[in-house]
Amino acid sequence: MSIEYGAEHRRLLETRASVLYREAVEHGSVQRDDPRFADGTVDRPSLDLLTDLGLLALDPTTGSYVPVDPATVQSRVVAPMGQMAADLLTESTSWANTFGALGQVFRRTALGGSPITELRGYANINRFIQAAVGDAEKELLTAQPAGARSAATLKVAIERDLRALERGITLRTLYQHSARRSIATREYAEEVSRHGAEIRTLDEFFNRLIVVDRVLAIVPGVEGTHVAIAIHDKSLVAYLVDIFDRYWERARAFADREEATARDIADDVHNMTVRMLVEGHSDHASAKRVGVSTRTYAGYVAALKDEYGAQTRFQLGYAMGQLEAKNGRRRNSQLEPPEENNRMIVP
Repeated sequence: MSIEYGAEHRRLLETRASVLYREAVEHGSVQRDDPRFADGTVDRPSLDLLTDLGLLALDPTTGSYVPVDPATVQSRVVAPMGQMAADLLTESTSWANTFGALGQVFRRTALGGSPITELRGYANINRFIQAAVGDAEKELLTAQPAGARSAATLKVAIERDLRALERGITLRTLYQHSARRSIATREYAEEVSRHGAEIRTLDEFFNRLIVVDRVLAIVPGVEGTHVAIAIHDKSLVAYLVDIFDRYWERARAFADREEATARDIADDVHNMTVRMLVEGHSDHASAKRVGVSTRTYAGYVAALKDEYGAQTRFQLGYAMGQLEAKNGRRRNSQLEPPEENNRMIVP
């Protein structure tokens, strides 16, 4: 073959050259000295392509071009392309593996010796997290506060997490109790649990955390969710893992649907709401710590008003304070020894 074939040649073969080949088949040949094929004419490129491909062959006895069966030509043209594609695919895979190895070095190594790398912008943070999770070889620990996650976020998460689980990665994820109310979160938890993940929920508020193989931790920055911090220091990572494990031990399995567990969780949410009111947090801050929307938190407060028979928050606070004081006196009286046993013994 005298030329390399690309998309432009295929398009010509599909159009004008195809018409010329059909003509040669129908008439048995096309004349070599046909004026249509003179240099510079519109049909000359079609003739050149057909002869170069071998679809038209010159008959020296007649001086005309005769058609050739395409089946005898196809393998000579297509096979080299397939081999070239296979070679390119192999080479591109090698390049991808090399970049992946370098990327793992970047993500798991302290940049410039610093134990902390700052990530800015949602796109950069998400790319880093996706790659870091893809680097995992043994274990992933994730803490996801603020209640239910959006369906779009969970769709990305489930694809990423299932790939990790299929590689044999151990996955433990911690949510707040309020996440149990989310249909999307329940579906996510059920799917990943079937593949070996463990999901638990906790009443307490905690910050977002991702730990990869206990060598890399990713936490939010103080400026907001558009900033994240990648921590490479082994001691800091070990400290965060210890905190995660302590929360994990107190948490309840997501799959536990027993009535007793449901009551305990309801009590946990109730007590957390009371605590937020007693400590005087704003509705916005309290809702965030409980892991629900401000509107849902207002519903919790309304339920407490009914429970305590209060009309206003001031009355509610007073009623809860009175009950707490009463309970405190009862606890103290139980701790005090009887009067006759409370005398100083003098030898």
